[in-house]
Amino acid sequence: MDMTTEDILKKALLDTQEKVRDFMHYTREMKSEELRTFFKEAAEEEGMQARKLQQFLGEIRS
Repeated sequence: MDMTTEDILKKALLDTQEKVRDFMHYTREMKSEELRTFFKEAAEEEGMQARKLQQFLGEIRS
């Protein structure tokens, strides 16, 4: 089964959103300030990727 561009973008978006949630969870679990900062920044970077994927989805839907 071939996936359409929209299917691929939706899957990538869901995967990226899950990473954001995971990284935010890890932020709360870490005792080390350095690790908390690392996971917080990773969540923010993944969030930017998610926003870009949403933009692409919007563009192909219109």
